[in-house]
Amino acid sequence: MLIDFHAHVFSDKIAGRAIEVLQKQMKEAGLAKNLEKIDYAVCYDGTENGLREFGKANGVDLFVTLPIATKEKQTDTINRFARSITGGNILSFGSIYPGQHNWESILDELSADGIKGIKLHPEFQNFEIDSRKSVELLKKAEQLGLIVVIHAGEDEGYVTPVKCTPKKLYNVLQEVRGANIVAAHMGGSMMWDDVEKYLVGTPLYFDTAFVSRVLDKTQCLRIIRNHGVDKILFGSDIPWESPTETVEYLNSIGLTTEELDSIYYKNALRLLEK
Repeated sequence: MLIDFHAHVFSDKIAGRAIEVLQKQMKEAGLAKNLEKIDYAVCYDGTENGLREFGKANGVDLFVTLPIATKEKQTDTINRFARSITGGNILSFGSIYPGQHNWESILDELSADGIKGIKLHPEFQNFEIDSRKSVELLKKAEQLGLIVVIHAGEDEGYVTPVKCTPKKLYNVLQEVRGANIVAAHMGGSMMWDDVEKYLVGTPLYFDTAFVSRVLDKTQCLRIIRNHGVDKILFGSDIPWESPTETVEYLNSIGLTTEELDSIYYKNALRLLEK
């Protein structure tokens, strides 16, 4: 069984344009950061049907999709879309724009509707993860039992100071327990030395999204085992990375079959059933 806990999908109306804009943004930021050329080709077309068919053809039993409201006015539309696509091999989380006037009632509604969690992206949504408004939101989500997946570390499309560093997440953990929080990209994209310094061993979950091309295998294995394999979730960041590529990477770093089973589906099932 394979559960991809970090997937992206768009409505048919905007999928093509959304991918085009994000690809352009990532390429421009990569040049500004003097990064070597990275292939930002996508592995599927970004639509709901495209994702469902990709899963059937490539052995992914369930995608947890993570929408992001980049403006307050987008929240209701995005959450309606999330509700509409949940079923079969897609389970969509909801979204909220931190600081919007009715954030508490939106979290209450999502919880009442059975939505399992939300996605936050401090870069896209322009907020510091350890700011007061963020901590209050995370406290409320924790009280409601909502899972919170957070983009952690650098983002391919941004050159600004990182708004969710491992140290900032450590600050958050002084005020919330964090057992419902998933720090994406193995705790902090491109900041894994600080992940080991501040976050390994905490209650946070990490996911494996978009690390296969950039995280040294030895360090990845060390982080997984020191943090606890029971707190690692398989995630690919599809369409930016294919789940098959992520599987190949994880299969090659030295994990046992039992450890891989925990990462590929057992940990996700346990977290989603809470």
